[in-house]
Amino acid sequence: MRRAHFAAFTPLCPRCVRAGDGSHRLALAEVGEEHDDDVLAGILHCTNSACQLEYPIIDGVPVIVPAPRSMLAEHTAELLLRSDLDPALESLIGDAIGPGTWFDVLRQTVSTYAWDSWADLDPAETTPPDGMPQPGAARRCLARLLAMAGPAAARRVLDCGCGGGRTAFDLAERHREALVLGIDLSPSLLRLGRAAMRGRIRYARRRIGLVYDRRDFPVHLSGADRLDFWACDAVALPFADGAADLAVALNLLDCVAEPRQLLAGLTRAVRHGGSLLLATPYDWSTRATPMETWIGGHSQRAQHAGAAEPFLRTLLTEGAHPQSVSGVRLVAEQADWPWHTRLHERSTVLYRAHLLALEVTGSLQN
Repeated sequence: MRRAHFAAFTPLCPRCVRAGDGSHRLALAEVGEEHDDDVLAGILHCTNSACQLEYPIIDGVPVIVPAPRSMLAEHTAELLLRSDLDPALESLIGDAIGPGTWFDVLRQTVSTYAWDSWADLDPAETTPPDGMPQPGAARRCLARLLAMAGPAAARRVLDCGCGGGRTAFDLAERHREALVLGIDLSPSLLRLGRAAMRGRIRYARRRIGLVYDRRDFPVHLSGADRLDFWACDAVALPFADGAADLAVALNLLDCVAEPRQLLAGLTRAVRHGGSLLLATPYDWSTRATPMETWIGGHSQRAQHAGAAEPFLRTLLTEGAHPQSVSGVRLVAEQADWPWHTRLHERSTVLYRAHLLALEVTGSLQN
């Protein structure tokens, strides 16, 4: 955790925020290991004497979520997983644990996000055949959204659901005086982003089935000194109103438990006149989002007839719906943006994402 980002974004205790008291900042109570301005191991404390919840900093990543104990318990194996396993030994372990297990799902997730983020810089990567996916789907989507929003100055930028971390680097390149903070709930993906900050990418790239190829190569991108990656819940952002000038959420809306709460929280986190950039394919799954909170995709008896796009526009129009999010204005949108996700050499998922560039017109409570 970079001290500069901690000072600039001044995180609040997310449990107190959730309880309705968002005035209590976190304090760096203990530093176990630090390199330059980067705290690699330590503990954050809530300054509320009635709370005093502790938030750990693990491998440079602060875990700032409303229920840190639950998250640590759910991700124990992932947090303790070694990164220096011999590729052959990792393959044997993968075969032994088998398909469909947490280890298999974790490796698939990292492979998908790492390939899209970093394969263009991998000297061992071959050019995909015509018609097959090319890496950089998230980056191309971000570039389109930035063009839709138009030029704007930003000094504090949030990349929510930052995945493999490459979009955070793109944001730092676009805004060369900004501190960029990537947030996600996946320890493995956050480690990937931090590894890129240090100049090296290492991951297991899925070839087919349980067969993975180790990728290990250097990366040298500008802006690494202005990046940081934190474990935060985008539905419970630990920031004061107006903490950021720009917030980006690519294909995140359909991956959280409360999409409307995500919209409201992002709107609060961006200052008046700032920008909020969204992309979503509305690929709902009850494993991530209860059906009752979907934006479209159900209730075809309603006025929007089950369509997602008009319902989302309604939610982003103040007063148009009982659950409308106040304080935003639609600047531009694109209904169909191509996005692909690589699963393995012979499998790709294709999406049509809905892109929205929004201006925050006020830091209002929603």
